[in-house]
Amino acid sequence: MSTNESTQPPRPQRKPSIDPQTADRLERYLNQRPDKHDLIDRNILKEDNVAPSLQAAKEKLQRSQLEDKLEHALQQRPKPEELVKGGILLDNEAPPS
Repeated sequence: MSTNESTQPPRPQRKPSIDPQTADRLERYLNQRPDKHDLIDRNILKEDNVAPSLQAAKEKLQRSQLEDKLEHALQQRPKPEELVKGGILLDNEAPPS
């Protein structure tokens, strides 16, 4: 017997935290998961071309820009009277002014 063997206690056996069947099943699920780009295309994941610390600010800015664009479009739409004149709406379809 060498001196190294006598000075070190035997190492305890570690048990896996999950059984082999669960590990195999998990591995199969992970191999079947969709590609990251597919998830981005389906709007499940967000694009990560911006630093995580800036992601919320980027989303807030995009939403603000979209709201501004929508507000501008709503201001530019024709009045109901103009739609009646153009023959797009009938008199009884126009909302009251």
